[in-house]
Amino acid sequence: MVRRAGQVHPVDAESSRTKRIDKAALRGGPVRYDPAMHDLLDIRPEVAEALSAGHPVVALESTLIAHGLPYPRNLETARRVESVVREAGAVPATVGVAGGRLCVGLKAQEIERFARGGDTAKASGRDLAAAIVGGGNGATTVAATLVAAHLAGIRVFATGGIGGVHRGRGSRLDVSADLAELAHRPVALVSAGAKAILDLAGTLEVLETQGVPVIGYGTNEFPAFYCRESGHVLEARVDTPFEAARLMQAHWTLGLGGLLIANPPPEAAALDPVEVEALVGRALDDAQSAGVGGKRLTPFLLDRVNELSDGRTLEANVALIEANAALGAELAAAIPALGLC
Repeated sequence: MVRRAGQVHPVDAESSRTKRIDKAALRGGPVRYDPAMHDLLDIRPEVAEALSAGHPVVALESTLIAHGLPYPRNLETARRVESVVREAGAVPATVGVAGGRLCVGLKAQEIERFARGGDTAKASGRDLAAAIVGGGNGATTVAATLVAAHLAGIRVFATGGIGGVHRGRGSRLDVSADLAELAHRPVALVSAGAKAILDLAGTLEVLETQGVPVIGYGTNEFPAFYCRESGHVLEARVDTPFEAARLMQAHWTLGLGGLLIANPPPEAAALDPVEVEALVGRALDDAQSAGVGGKRLTPFLLDRVNELSDGRTLEANVALIEANAALGAELAAAIPALGLC
Protein backbone atom coordinates (compact mmCIF):
# COMPACT_ATOMS: atom_id res chain seq x y z
CA MET A 1 0.00 0.00 0.00
CA VAL A 2 1.09 3.61 -0.49
CA ARG A 3 2.00 5.15 2.83
CA ARG A 4 2.69 8.79 3.61
CA ALA A 5 3.59 10.25 6.99
CA GLY A 6 2.42 7.17 8.86
CA GLN A 7 -0.95 6.95 7.13
CA VAL A 8 -2.27 3.80 5.51
CA HIS A 9 -4.29 4.02 2.32
CA PRO A 10 -6.06 0.77 1.49
CA VAL A 11 -6.15 -0.08 -2.22
CA ASP A 12 -9.20 -1.72 -3.81
CA ALA A 13 -8.39 -3.45 -7.09
CA GLU A 14 -12.05 -3.36 -8.11
CA SER A 15 -12.74 0.26 -7.26
CA SER A 16 -14.86 2.16 -9.73
CA ARG A 17 -12.39 5.00 -9.55
CA THR A 18 -9.74 2.81 -11.19
CA LYS A 19 -12.15 1.86 -13.95
CA ARG A 20 -13.01 5.47 -14.68
CA ILE A 21 -9.39 6.55 -15.20
CA ASP A 22 -8.47 6.96 -18.86
CA LYS A 23 -6.57 3.81 -19.81
CA ALA A 24 -4.60 5.72 -22.44
CA ALA A 25 -2.74 7.42 -19.60
CA LEU A 26 -0.66 4.27 -19.17
CA ARG A 27 -0.46 3.20 -22.79
CA GLY A 28 2.79 5.07 -23.19
CA GLY A 29 2.77 5.71 -26.94
CA PRO A 30 5.39 7.83 -28.69
CA VAL A 31 5.39 11.54 -27.88
CA ARG A 32 4.13 12.41 -31.36
CA TYR A 33 4.49 11.13 -34.88
CA ASP A 34 7.29 12.73 -36.84
CA PRO A 35 8.42 11.24 -40.18
CA ALA A 36 11.98 12.36 -39.44
CA MET A 37 12.03 10.07 -36.40
CA HIS A 38 12.14 7.05 -38.70
CA ASP A 39 15.76 7.84 -39.57
CA LEU A 40 16.75 8.36 -35.93
CA LEU A 41 14.87 5.85 -33.80
CA ASP A 42 14.90 2.11 -34.39
CA ILE A 43 12.45 0.14 -32.24
CA ARG A 44 13.42 -3.44 -32.89
CA PRO A 45 10.69 -5.93 -33.96
CA GLU A 46 10.33 -7.89 -30.72
CA VAL A 47 9.97 -4.70 -28.69
CA ALA A 48 7.65 -3.05 -31.21
CA GLU A 49 5.40 -6.12 -31.33
CA ALA A 50 5.25 -6.33 -27.53
CA LEU A 51 4.35 -2.66 -27.21
CA SER A 52 1.71 -2.93 -29.91
CA ALA A 53 0.13 -5.92 -28.17
CA GLY A 54 0.21 -4.26 -24.75
CA HIS A 55 2.73 -6.73 -23.34
CA PRO A 56 5.17 -5.62 -20.61
CA VAL A 57 8.49 -4.16 -21.74
CA VAL A 58 11.42 -3.02 -19.60
CA ALA A 59 14.02 -0.56 -20.86
CA LEU A 60 17.67 -1.21 -19.93
CA GLU A 61 20.65 1.10 -20.29
CA SER A 62 23.92 0.24 -22.01
CA THR A 63 26.43 2.48 -20.23
CA LEU A 64 26.86 -0.15 -17.53
CA ILE A 65 27.80 -2.58 -20.32
CA ALA A 66 30.34 -0.36 -22.06
CA HIS A 67 31.61 1.76 -19.18
CA GLY A 68 30.29 0.43 -15.89
CA LEU A 69 31.56 -3.14 -15.54
CA PRO A 70 34.78 -4.87 -16.67
CA TYR A 71 34.84 -7.36 -19.54
CA PRO A 72 33.68 -10.16 -19.59
CA ARG A 73 31.58 -9.56 -16.46
CA ASN A 74 29.72 -6.79 -18.27
CA LEU A 75 28.66 -9.11 -21.08
CA GLU A 76 27.64 -11.84 -18.64
CA THR A 77 25.60 -9.33 -16.64
CA ALA A 78 23.91 -7.83 -19.71
CA ARG A 79 22.83 -11.29 -20.85
CA ARG A 80 21.71 -12.27 -17.37
CA VAL A 81 19.68 -9.10 -16.88
CA GLU A 82 17.81 -9.66 -20.13
CA SER A 83 17.13 -13.25 -19.02
CA VAL A 84 15.85 -12.03 -15.65
CA VAL A 85 13.39 -9.72 -17.39
CA ARG A 86 12.17 -12.54 -19.64
CA GLU A 87 11.83 -14.96 -16.73
CA ALA A 88 9.57 -12.44 -15.02
CA GLY A 89 7.32 -12.28 -18.08
CA ALA A 90 8.47 -9.08 -19.79
CA VAL A 91 10.43 -8.18 -22.91
CA PRO A 92 13.87 -6.57 -22.37
CA ALA A 93 14.71 -3.50 -24.43
CA THR A 94 18.39 -2.66 -24.05
CA VAL A 95 18.98 0.81 -25.48
CA GLY A 96 22.02 2.16 -27.32
CA VAL A 97 23.16 4.06 -30.38
CA ALA A 98 24.26 1.55 -33.00
CA GLY A 99 25.30 2.47 -36.52
CA GLY A 100 23.99 5.99 -36.16
CA ARG A 101 20.50 5.12 -34.89
CA LEU A 102 19.01 5.17 -31.42
CA CYS A 103 18.07 1.52 -31.01
CA VAL A 104 15.52 0.19 -28.55
CA GLY A 105 16.22 -3.52 -28.21
CA LEU A 106 19.90 -4.05 -29.06
CA LYS A 107 20.79 -7.32 -30.79
CA ALA A 108 23.00 -9.88 -29.08
CA GLN A 109 25.96 -9.07 -31.31
CA GLU A 110 25.57 -5.35 -30.65
CA ILE A 111 25.56 -5.92 -26.89
CA GLU A 112 28.72 -8.01 -27.22
CA ARG A 113 30.38 -5.26 -29.25
CA PHE A 114 29.49 -2.72 -26.57
CA ALA A 115 30.88 -5.03 -23.90
CA ARG A 116 34.19 -5.49 -25.69
CA GLY A 117 34.57 -1.70 -25.92
CA GLY A 118 36.89 0.30 -28.09
CA ASP A 119 34.54 2.39 -30.21
CA THR A 120 31.53 2.95 -27.97
CA ALA A 121 31.20 6.47 -26.59
CA LYS A 122 29.27 7.35 -23.46
CA ALA A 123 26.10 9.11 -24.58
CA SER A 124 23.89 11.20 -22.34
CA GLY A 125 20.78 12.95 -23.62
CA ARG A 126 22.67 15.93 -24.96
CA ASP A 127 25.03 13.63 -26.89
CA LEU A 128 22.37 11.66 -28.77
CA ALA A 129 22.09 13.91 -31.82
CA ALA A 130 25.85 14.05 -32.31
CA ALA A 131 26.19 10.28 -31.84
CA ILE A 132 23.43 9.61 -34.36
CA VAL A 133 24.68 12.08 -36.96
CA GLY A 134 28.22 10.79 -36.51
CA GLY A 135 27.03 7.32 -37.47
CA GLY A 136 28.86 5.57 -34.67
CA ASN A 137 28.03 3.68 -31.50
CA GLY A 138 27.04 5.14 -28.15
CA ALA A 139 26.24 3.54 -24.81
CA THR A 140 23.25 5.34 -23.34
CA THR A 141 23.29 6.69 -19.81
CA VAL A 142 20.18 6.79 -17.63
CA ALA A 143 19.29 10.19 -19.10
CA ALA A 144 19.61 9.06 -22.72
CA THR A 145 17.79 5.80 -22.02
CA LEU A 146 14.91 7.77 -20.51
CA VAL A 147 14.66 9.71 -23.77
CA ALA A 148 14.53 6.52 -25.81
CA ALA A 149 12.05 4.81 -23.48
CA HIS A 150 9.69 7.77 -23.64
CA LEU A 151 9.87 8.04 -27.42
CA ALA A 152 9.23 4.32 -27.79
CA GLY A 153 6.35 4.31 -25.30
CA ILE A 154 8.05 2.19 -22.61
CA ARG A 155 6.86 3.02 -19.12
CA VAL A 156 9.36 1.09 -16.95
CA PHE A 157 13.14 1.34 -16.96
CA ALA A 158 15.45 -0.64 -14.65
CA THR A 159 19.03 0.29 -13.87
CA GLY A 160 21.58 -0.06 -11.08
CA GLY A 161 21.82 3.36 -9.46
CA ILE A 162 20.76 6.74 -10.74
CA GLY A 163 23.24 9.61 -11.16
CA GLY A 164 22.94 12.71 -9.04
CA VAL A 165 24.85 15.47 -7.27
CA HIS A 166 28.56 14.76 -6.97
CA ARG A 167 30.37 15.32 -3.72
CA GLY A 168 33.09 17.80 -2.94
CA ARG A 169 32.93 19.81 -6.12
CA GLY A 170 33.30 23.14 -4.33
CA SER A 171 31.79 26.06 -6.21
CA ARG A 172 31.44 23.98 -9.39
CA LEU A 173 28.07 22.30 -9.25
CA ASP A 174 28.23 18.83 -10.82
CA VAL A 175 24.73 17.39 -11.23
CA SER A 176 23.86 14.44 -13.44
CA ALA A 177 21.48 15.04 -16.33
CA ASP A 178 19.63 11.92 -15.13
CA LEU A 179 17.67 14.00 -12.62
CA ALA A 180 16.32 16.62 -14.99
CA GLU A 181 15.53 14.05 -17.67
CA LEU A 182 13.58 11.91 -15.21
CA ALA A 183 11.52 14.92 -14.23
CA HIS A 184 10.32 15.38 -17.82
CA ARG A 185 9.87 11.79 -19.00
CA PRO A 186 6.79 9.83 -17.80
CA VAL A 187 8.78 6.71 -16.99
CA ALA A 188 9.09 4.73 -13.75
CA LEU A 189 12.80 4.27 -13.06
CA VAL A 190 13.73 1.35 -10.80
CA SER A 191 17.10 1.75 -9.11
CA ALA A 192 18.90 1.02 -5.85
CA GLY A 193 18.69 4.70 -5.02
CA ALA A 194 21.62 6.82 -6.17
CA LYS A 195 25.21 5.69 -6.57
CA ALA A 196 27.05 5.62 -3.23
CA ILE A 197 29.77 7.91 -4.59
CA LEU A 198 27.27 10.79 -4.72
CA ASP A 199 25.94 13.39 -2.32
CA LEU A 200 22.70 11.61 -1.46
CA ALA A 201 21.13 14.48 0.48
CA GLY A 202 21.87 16.87 -2.38
CA THR A 203 20.52 14.39 -4.91
CA LEU A 204 17.26 14.03 -3.01
CA GLU A 205 16.94 17.80 -2.78
CA VAL A 206 17.33 18.17 -6.54
CA LEU A 207 14.79 15.41 -7.16
CA GLU A 208 12.35 17.24 -4.88
CA THR A 209 12.97 20.51 -6.71
CA GLN A 210 12.41 18.78 -10.04
CA GLY A 211 9.13 17.30 -8.80
CA VAL A 212 10.24 13.67 -8.98
CA PRO A 213 8.59 11.46 -6.34
CA VAL A 214 10.98 8.99 -4.72
CA ILE A 215 9.07 5.87 -3.70
CA GLY A 216 10.61 3.26 -1.44
CA TYR A 217 9.86 -0.29 -2.52
CA GLY A 218 9.53 -2.30 0.67
CA THR A 219 11.48 0.34 2.55
CA ASN A 220 11.00 3.67 4.32
CA GLU A 221 14.58 4.70 3.69
CA PHE A 222 16.45 5.78 0.58
CA PRO A 223 18.88 2.98 -0.37
CA ALA A 224 22.49 3.91 -1.04
CA PHE A 225 23.37 1.66 -3.97
CA TYR A 226 25.62 -0.93 -2.29
CA CYS A 227 23.83 -0.35 1.03
CA ARG A 228 20.23 -0.91 2.03
CA GLU A 229 20.13 2.18 4.24
CA SER A 230 21.34 5.75 3.94
CA GLY A 231 19.74 7.55 6.89
CA HIS A 232 17.44 9.49 4.55
CA VAL A 233 13.77 8.75 5.27
CA LEU A 234 11.35 8.71 2.34
CA GLU A 235 7.83 10.14 2.38
CA ALA A 236 6.15 7.38 0.38
CA ARG A 237 6.38 3.62 0.20
CA VAL A 238 4.84 0.73 -1.74
CA ASP A 239 5.15 -2.96 -1.03
CA THR A 240 3.78 -4.70 -4.12
CA PRO A 241 3.92 -4.20 -7.90
CA PHE A 242 0.17 -3.55 -7.85
CA GLU A 243 0.55 -0.67 -5.40
CA ALA A 244 3.39 0.77 -7.47
CA ALA A 245 1.33 0.52 -10.66
CA ARG A 246 -1.58 2.34 -9.03
CA LEU A 247 0.73 5.12 -7.93
CA MET A 248 2.29 5.33 -11.39
CA GLN A 249 -1.17 5.53 -12.92
CA ALA A 250 -2.27 8.36 -10.66
CA HIS A 251 0.95 10.31 -11.25
CA TRP A 252 0.70 10.09 -15.04
CA THR A 253 -3.04 10.73 -15.14
CA LEU A 254 -2.22 14.05 -13.49
CA GLY A 255 0.09 14.79 -16.41
CA LEU A 256 3.30 14.57 -14.38
CA GLY A 257 6.70 13.18 -15.34
CA GLY A 258 8.89 10.38 -14.03
CA LEU A 259 9.03 8.50 -10.75
CA LEU A 260 11.99 6.94 -8.96
CA ILE A 261 11.22 3.53 -7.48
CA ALA A 262 13.96 2.99 -4.90
CA ASN A 263 14.63 -0.73 -4.47
CA PRO A 264 17.19 -1.72 -1.79
CA PRO A 265 19.93 -4.15 -2.89
CA PRO A 266 19.43 -7.80 -1.91
CA GLU A 267 20.25 -8.26 1.76
CA ALA A 268 22.78 -11.00 1.06
CA ALA A 269 24.76 -8.73 -1.28
CA ALA A 270 24.48 -5.43 0.61
CA LEU A 271 27.57 -3.89 2.20
CA ASP A 272 28.12 -2.01 5.44
CA PRO A 273 27.47 1.75 5.06
CA VAL A 274 30.41 2.76 7.26
CA GLU A 275 32.84 0.67 5.23
CA VAL A 276 31.48 1.95 1.91
CA GLU A 277 31.73 5.56 3.09
CA ALA A 278 35.40 5.05 3.90
CA LEU A 279 36.06 3.48 0.50
CA VAL A 280 34.28 6.30 -1.33
CA GLY A 281 36.30 8.89 0.60
CA ARG A 282 39.57 7.30 -0.51
CA ALA A 283 38.35 7.05 -4.10
CA LEU A 284 37.35 10.73 -4.12
CA ASP A 285 40.79 11.73 -2.86
CA ASP A 286 42.40 9.65 -5.61
CA ALA A 287 40.19 11.25 -8.26
CA GLN A 288 41.10 14.72 -7.09
CA SER A 289 44.80 13.88 -7.09
CA ALA A 290 44.53 12.48 -10.62
CA GLY A 291 42.49 15.44 -11.86
CA VAL A 292 39.60 13.25 -12.99
CA GLY A 293 36.29 14.94 -13.71
CA GLY A 294 33.36 15.16 -16.14
CA LYS A 295 32.20 11.95 -17.79
CA ARG A 296 35.29 10.13 -16.54
CA LEU A 297 34.53 10.73 -12.86
CA THR A 298 31.81 8.16 -12.20
CA PRO A 299 33.56 5.25 -13.97
CA PHE A 300 36.82 6.16 -12.21
CA LEU A 301 35.22 6.24 -8.77
CA LEU A 302 33.32 2.99 -9.27
CA ASP A 303 36.46 1.24 -10.52
CA ARG A 304 38.54 2.60 -7.66
CA VAL A 305 35.98 1.62 -5.01
CA ASN A 306 35.88 -1.87 -6.52
CA GLU A 307 39.67 -2.15 -6.30
CA LEU A 308 39.71 -0.96 -2.71
CA SER A 309 36.98 -3.42 -1.73
CA ASP A 310 38.73 -6.37 -3.40
CA GLY A 311 35.84 -6.77 -5.82
CA ARG A 312 33.02 -6.87 -3.29
CA THR A 313 31.35 -3.72 -4.59
CA LEU A 314 31.30 -5.22 -8.09
CA GLU A 315 29.45 -8.27 -6.77
CA ALA A 316 26.96 -6.04 -4.96
CA ASN A 317 26.52 -3.95 -8.11
CA VAL A 318 25.71 -6.99 -10.26
CA ALA A 319 23.28 -8.36 -7.65
CA LEU A 320 21.33 -5.11 -7.36
CA ILE A 321 21.17 -4.68 -11.14
CA GLU A 322 19.58 -8.12 -11.47
CA ALA A 323 17.18 -7.41 -8.59
CA ASN A 324 16.09 -4.13 -10.15
CA ALA A 325 15.54 -5.80 -13.52
CA ALA A 326 13.30 -8.41 -11.88
CA LEU A 327 11.29 -5.75 -10.07
CA GLY A 328 11.06 -3.67 -13.25
CA ALA A 329 9.55 -6.63 -15.07
CA GLU A 330 7.03 -7.15 -12.27
CA LEU A 331 5.99 -3.49 -12.41
CA ALA A 332 5.68 -3.57 -16.19
CA ALA A 333 3.56 -6.71 -15.95
CA ALA A 334 1.31 -5.16 -13.31
CA ILE A 335 0.19 -2.43 -15.69
CA PRO A 336 -1.62 -4.59 -18.27
CA ALA A 337 -2.56 -7.17 -15.64
CA LEU A 338 -4.68 -4.53 -13.92
CA GLY A 339 -6.29 -3.48 -17.18
CA LEU A 340 -4.69 -0.07 -16.95
CA CYS A 341 -3.45 0.07 -20.53
